[in-house]
Amino acid sequence: MYVRNNIRWSLIWRVARVNLLIFTLYALLICVVYGPFNFHSLAIPWQPVATLGIAVSFYLGFKNNGSYERFWEGRKLWGGVVNTSRTWAVQVLEFITSRVDAPDVEAPAASAQELSERHRRLVYRHIAWCNALRIQLRRQPEQWDIAVAPFLEAAEGERMRQYGNPATHLVRQQAADLRLLREERGLLNDFQHVSMMRSLEELYNLQGGCERIKNTPFPRQYAFFSYVFVWLFAGLLPLGLIGEFAQMGPDHIWLTVPFSVLVSWVFNTIEIVGHTSENPFDNQVNDVPMTALCRSIEIDLREMLGETNLPPRIEPHNDVLY
Repeated sequence: MYVRNNIRWSLIWRVARVNLLIFTLYALLICVVYGPFNFHSLAIPWQPVATLGIAVSFYLGFKNNGSYERFWEGRKLWGGVVNTSRTWAVQVLEFITSRVDAPDVEAPAASAQELSERHRRLVYRHIAWCNALRIQLRRQPEQWDIAVAPFLEAAEGERMRQYGNPATHLVRQQAADLRLLREERGLLNDFQHVSMMRSLEELYNLQGGCERIKNTPFPRQYAFFSYVFVWLFAGLLPLGLIGEFAQMGPDHIWLTVPFSVLVSWVFNTIEIVGHTSENPFDNQVNDVPMTALCRSIEIDLREMLGETNLPPRIEPHNDVLY
């Protein structure tokens, strides 16, 4: 996610330079053919070109609204992940405190060390889930050993790695541990168990929402035709402008170059902005900063556990927060 208030000109130039070169060379070609070669039939009336420009602008606005909605939904889903993660940690720490009244359970009261280890296991497995979801959405399985494995026991980590959807099975394992805590250890009563299961259900809902965005591409008819229409308009624009400038005098036809390049660049930039917002989980400049969010969750939850040796928060790199 780009975090700087003003986009650096170096980034703008890096994105636009190829298209600007194409627009400039094309406009120059039109001017040379119209002027020195005296081929005036190249010009077309301005009104149809202006009408097409209006239609394209409406189409781009419609597409960009849909693209931004996908990004914003992705950001809201990860905001839900952050909030539910904190809720889960609070439930783990405040519900699993001592043995509750459970006449049908024959088990000794849990020691402070045992409770601490159980807290740590449940919280760390949740941090692993957050990172597993992130690398699944970005399709970076090579990040498993760095982002997920450190928060799981070795055997569990290897077992989870084999699944096609590790994040799903991590939540499933959390539910299995809750059942054992309630039925065998008597550390959860029915109300607490139901409350924590609802938190796991919410995690599944958030994960499913992210997977829906990731696995359902932006409708190609909108994305493709916006690209076609922009370039069609850019191709016709110098043909419509050159006749208008020619009426001001023969030397004014060269003004077609800067004005057509400027207008074409504006329309093309709008199309690129919409295109880069279509997929918010691709680890690009304008995507949801899942790495930073996972690190924030890790810091918050480990602080709740009383840990002090915490990693630093993720800082923007070249004005981009990943």
